[in-house]
Amino acid sequence: MAALDQIALWPGPHAAAGVTNAANTMADAGQLDHRHAWASVTKMLTAYRILQLAEEGTVSLDESAGPPGSTVRHLLAHASGLDTDGGGVLAAVGRRRIYSNAAFDLLGALADERAGQPFADQLQTDILRPLEMTATALEGSAASGAVGTLRDLLRFGRELLSPTLLAPETLAEATTAAFPALDGVLPGFGRQRPNDWGLGFEIRDGKHPHWTGHTNSPATFGHFGQAGSFLWVDSTIGLACAALSGVDFGPWAIEAWPALSDAVIEQYR
Repeated sequence: MAALDQIALWPGPHAAAGVTNAANTMADAGQLDHRHAWASVTKMLTAYRILQLAEEGTVSLDESAGPPGSTVRHLLAHASGLDTDGGGVLAAVGRRRIYSNAAFDLLGALADERAGQPFADQLQTDILRPLEMTATALEGSAASGAVGTLRDLLRFGRELLSPTLLAPETLAEATTAAFPALDGVLPGFGRQRPNDWGLGFEIRDGKHPHWTGHTNSPATFGHFGQAGSFLWVDSTIGLACAALSGVDFGPWAIEAWPALSDAVIEQYR
């Protein structure tokens, strides 16, 4: 059975998955043009835009933002101490990795203010349109509001393998552990020691359990979403893998996603 044939066993009627290298899609399967909610996979788009603004000098990664003492860098790296959704403070800045949607909503608001343009429009102008992600739009929160197709998510995967909209050194910094060695809970997978993140991108490192494959390299980075969505990028083997299901994350995904990832790596590396 081809690796991507596994999605036929997933719940829901509209699942899609694919694998790409830096140049083109190598294989895909399922409902490729069905528009799914990306949920927290959106955070990678938001981070990419903030990094663009940092390159332009419109935003500084080390300027104050969020709770007292926290910076844009802390918000991107889930190290600001903010709670998940409400904006309350659960820990001192830089002490714990606390996954926070509220932090990314603050980042979207900061981009609105500094760029003088709605954040959804910024994403269209500066990321989605240049990458020909024509079926994708931000239709809600900067933390979780993107809606789009599997074809478009693979286009973003190619950008992350070979960046054209950011300097390679900027993306390298964003996909290296920020505030390394912080412990925290990886949603759905429990406490990780350490729970390393870059700037908007989760880093595989030695985490176990994890949503990527057992054969993904420690350098793998990406994100998954509550809507049954994921994108990982493993630059050591030059592959990105994405899936959209429209089915809420749960035990099925904890079992299915690593199996799919390992099969993809075995077949396409």
